[in-house]
Amino acid sequence: MQDIYILGIESSCDETSCSIVKNGTTEIATSTATQIAIHENFGGVVPEIASREHVKNITLVIEDCLKKADMDIKDITAIAVTYGPGLIGSLLVGLEAAKTLSYIYNKPLIPVHHIAGHIYANSLVEELKFPLIALVVSGGHTDLIKMTDHFSFEKLGGTLDDAIGECYDKVARVIGLPYPGGPKLDELSKQGNPTYKLPIPLNDDSYNFSFSGLKSAVINLNHNEEQKGKTINKADLAASFQTVAVKSLVSKTKKALLDNNINNLIVAGGVAANSILREALSNMCKENNIHLSIPPMCFCTDNAAMIAAAGFYAYKLGRKADYYLNSQSTTPLQ
Repeated sequence: MQDIYILGIESSCDETSCSIVKNGTTEIATSTATQIAIHENFGGVVPEIASREHVKNITLVIEDCLKKADMDIKDITAIAVTYGPGLIGSLLVGLEAAKTLSYIYNKPLIPVHHIAGHIYANSLVEELKFPLIALVVSGGHTDLIKMTDHFSFEKLGGTLDDAIGECYDKVARVIGLPYPGGPKLDELSKQGNPTYKLPIPLNDDSYNFSFSGLKSAVINLNHNEEQKGKTINKADLAASFQTVAVKSLVSKTKKALLDNNINNLIVAGGVAANSILREALSNMCKENNIHLSIPPMCFCTDNAAMIAAAGFYAYKLGRKADYYLNSQSTTPLQ
């Protein structure tokens, strides 16, 4: 069989990334321009600034990726690109670049949903085993997805309000940690103990999540302690928050696996890099004889390798787009 090389482009938020993946499993080269240092000054991503930076970087990362791979664009089988969800201005930059390459070099244009990309990041580690449950945890998503085959996405449940990544960043800000707060909160929690009592959010029999109440509980606790003239132990508060948040994620995921008699779990999204969550899921899976797949740190956060990997399977299924393809800030996983 002739090898299939997919060039992927990802620009949904603040990372401009281009990657070449062979046969959906092997990363040939990746080039990523990050904007973390820029948005750090604002305590979060500024959409207008993000899109302007993508314009500056998109051509450079594509050229750099091809150079790293020692390949010519003519060697590429198809162009895969994130079309949504994400920041509309950021998405447009990557999409227009992909359309241009597709048109000029007569390459198929493969539309990839951002969350599908996160899920297929696991195929860069090992072949996906079906049926499976995917726990998607990121700044904008907290979902449990059932898959019986490639691109067969059945949403079992999801967050009713804040996504877990968003909650992490807001709690980190309350504690006084700089952007991006999630990873810093994870590290700080290891220095503390879960001494503060916080509510377990949406502790029911559904597959849904809710984190707005937990976020509010942290804010109120911090405010009440300040009103009393007491100093919050930041490490203990971080540990207390993580304990409750992770417990919610793990318990709902376990229920989905057992209820559906599925013994394959993959974890996807930026929060999959969280060390406490990785450890808790690993322990749960060992106890229940469940196969666990979590991508390495470099494939957890936004990257084009995951888009190219998903693009391979979409290409094999005949999923192609015309040049009317447009960016979508919100769109269901399909």
